[in-house]
Amino acid sequence: MKRRPRVVRTRVNDRIRSPEIRVIYGEHNVVLPTHKALAKAKELGLDLVEIAPNARPPVCRIVDYGKFKYEQSKLKKSEKPKKREKEVKFRVNIGAHDYAIKLTHAEDFLAHGFKVRIQLQFRGRQMAHKEIGFVLMERVREDLASMAHVDLEPKLSNRNILMMVSPLPPEKQKRKFRRDGEEVDLTEADAAMEADDDEFDDDDEDHDGDDHDHDDEDGDEDSDAEDSGAEDSDAEDSDAEDSDAEDSDDSDDDSEEEDAVDETKS
Repeated sequence: MKRRPRVVRTRVNDRIRSPEIRVIYGEHNVVLPTHKALAKAKELGLDLVEIAPNARPPVCRIVDYGKFKYEQSKLKKSEKPKKREKEVKFRVNIGAHDYAIKLTHAEDFLAHGFKVRIQLQFRGRQMAHKEIGFVLMERVREDLASMAHVDLEPKLSNRNILMMVSPLPPEKQKRKFRRDGEEVDLTEADAAMEADDDEFDDDDEDHDGDDHDHDDEDGDEDSDAEDSGAEDSDAEDSDAEDSDAEDSDDSDDDSEEEDAVDETKS
């Protein structure tokens, strides 16, 4: 049975075992008995933290341990390797020239070992024709088949279709949109993709505003239709009242004629 690797924990204050340590605080760097260093830390309202346990003598710092842990966690995060992933965005109605440029950038990223996240964005009423988006994504897939394999099949998510592709081994890659051996500036490709992101965001804001305008117009039309219907209803009610009044007058006339006849007979 394998033993779990021992977790190295930072010793603080009374957990420091060495009888003598090198202490760093402010501009001071001195060797002191551990109990004196601990007393100094308490006097300053701070902690005695062991930072180099394998040194002879061990090295400790007088710091705020809470802040020390936070700084160490930030340092570990910054040391993590950056995610090797890029993103290329498309629109449903993209032109042939723009399509070729985006596929060229996608090939550049794949040639340098990056995964590429392909994203197709719908706007407003384009969502009624999602099948067109899937056709475009299938075209992208076929055009990148000689450079990458698909990790994530095209999938609808809200107003987007997403697809993830990973690079093939370099010896199997064959470019379709750029000549082999041609120099590639990835910083230029990154800048182009960032500019595309800004343009996409601006277009989305403008389109959302247009949708609100359409909604307002539709609301005004509905309101006008309701007003017109109300007027027609009022007119019908008025005609009905006039008709009832005429019927009442005719009934009164008939009643008067019958009374006259009865008087004559009498």
